[in-house]
Amino acid sequence: MTIYIAREASKVWRKVTTETSVELALLREKWGLLLAGVVFQYVHGLAARGVHYLHRPGPLLQDLGFMALPELGQDKGYLSESIFASIFVSFVLWTFHPFIYHSKRFYTVLIWRRVLAFLVASQVLRIITFYSTQLPGPNYHCREGSKLATLPPPNNVFEVLLINFPRGVLFGCGDLIFSSHMIFTLVFVRTYHKYGSKRFIKLLAWFMAIVQSLLIIASRKHYSVDVVVAWYTVNLVVFFMDSKLAEMPDRTNGVPLLPLSTREKDGRLKEEKDSRLKEEFHKLLNGNHGDPTDRRQRAQMNGRHDEDINHTHSTLSDAAVNGGT
Repeated sequence: MTIYIAREASKVWRKVTTETSVELALLREKWGLLLAGVVFQYVHGLAARGVHYLHRPGPLLQDLGFMALPELGQDKGYLSESIFASIFVSFVLWTFHPFIYHSKRFYTVLIWRRVLAFLVASQVLRIITFYSTQLPGPNYHCREGSKLATLPPPNNVFEVLLINFPRGVLFGCGDLIFSSHMIFTLVFVRTYHKYGSKRFIKLLAWFMAIVQSLLIIASRKHYSVDVVVAWYTVNLVVFFMDSKLAEMPDRTNGVPLLPLSTREKDGRLKEEKDSRLKEEFHKLLNGNHGDPTDRRQRAQMNGRHDEDINHTHSTLSDAAVNGGT
């Protein structure tokens, strides 16, 4: 048992090191856009912090979702966060599965470039939207009477730039239309729907996205409009950008994106040679040796040759008959 575990651990370690070298080579080429996408996450947080200074609490707006869904209460706000955390962690782990599993459909660096592009485009639209009109926040800490509903003017620029992390992120107000949680959720779900391989997980992911939408409204963290706008905006953004971006190389066909080393080339050539030998062996066993196209051509030529012989024979017979008469 110990020997088996050691052997399997060695295989996994070899896969991890090989995949790491490939991904690092890609990262050296594509690091610029990845870094820009990561930095913009801070810019997005900074914008959300800035709109909190503009937020003014007021009475809750009339909302069909609030009428239809019972209020969960402040003590059950963790439900929607739990769903979101499970989606977030599951997606991140899935994007790194090429480091361990033998079957791979994408490169981790390339899929995160794509995901960050979707996130940034959606977040730019979100920033423009929630700065255009500030609505009174429906969340409990954003209502009238709460000390967190408004922020006093900052004492210095560092107070704004540091965004009071993580408290400033968890207890923000004013960044409503449209929901940031739904941006991440829908981008992750759509990405897995395209590049994932398990049909059941795809259906489960969409179901969890719907459940999270309802829990966000029932927890009074957002108005229904914030969730509804997120659903069609993010889906349209991903659909449009996905049609414009170059498609990622599919790793299931075995064609590498990066140049192979000499050792890898030798191994791949050996595998191809063995495959060809097996095909030839099966053809010999089945009596199908040779190219089927050539066989069709030879059959056609033989058919024409037989027709010519029959035509010549009939001509000679007619001549003999005529001569006899």
